[in-house]
Amino acid sequence: MKTIRIGTRNSALALWQAHHVGALLATQGLAYEIVSITTKGDQILDRSLSKIGSKGVFTEELEAMLCAGEIDIAQHSAKDLPSHIPAELELIAFTQREAAQDVVLSLDPAKTLASNEPLRVGTSSTRRRAFLSHFYPQHTAVEMRGNLQTRLEKLKKGDCDAMLLAFAGVHRMEMESYITQHLGLDHFVPAVGQGSVAIQCAVSLDSSIKALVRKACNHPSTEAALVAERHLLAHLEGGCSVPVYGHAHLEGGKLKLQAGVLSLDGIENISHSAEGSDPAILGKEVAMELIHLGAHQLLRKIRQQLGS
Repeated sequence: MKTIRIGTRNSALALWQAHHVGALLATQGLAYEIVSITTKGDQILDRSLSKIGSKGVFTEELEAMLCAGEIDIAQHSAKDLPSHIPAELELIAFTQREAAQDVVLSLDPAKTLASNEPLRVGTSSTRRRAFLSHFYPQHTAVEMRGNLQTRLEKLKKGDCDAMLLAFAGVHRMEMESYITQHLGLDHFVPAVGQGSVAIQCAVSLDSSIKALVRKACNHPSTEAALVAERHLLAHLEGGCSVPVYGHAHLEGGKLKLQAGVLSLDGIENISHSAEGSDPAILGKEVAMELIHLGAHQLLRKIRQQLGS
């Protein structure tokens, strides 16, 4: 049986995810090897993601390797994927979603966002910054780039009082002892795709290999949720560097999608939620309603402010 070459970023979290995908492939009798690289997003740490100027800062090098046949599949944190991918590539699986909420980390268990004491909160996400300004204006966001281990060291050095991160990565890197607060999914709504790993390949990859990879890795209810979220993002023409949020889940046999766009200062929040049975249609319908409510104008203003 062919050995599947898995392309991945070389951070500890990305390598954990790659080996997790490899373990899933092994259930179908597939051997694997890890091909790790450092992406543009990993190399440029002195600027915020919104200032780097590329929609695929964590994905485009791996996509080039797929196109060149240097790897068979690439694993990505689904939230890092742009809403549109090259025509010669496709997404064939989404792994079962980890709990998707954001969490607060601090060395002091008493430090949560509910604190009246002003905190310096580390984050590299425009969405988290905007939610912080919207719900907790007493706190100040400070730029915090780098992998989870680097950020934890910055916290320990006193660069910030607390950090905002996705629970999934914190859990996978066994850093849960630093969590002081779990933020509700309907309150601090996650980024599109948060908590799942996406498997990407070239359209030209052997169909029997695709089928085995999909059988090993794809989680149907997660896929339904992420298809809805990614269609939302595509129709909004959003990306991971703007404060768009969207989270879908199955409830009572229906898919529910909550989504919106925040202004950078957190003052304006355009939101909408709906439910349906077809993920792609649901994503589009929610996006169209957000656009009707003024999302495109707000996103245009945000991009001007970010200089992107």
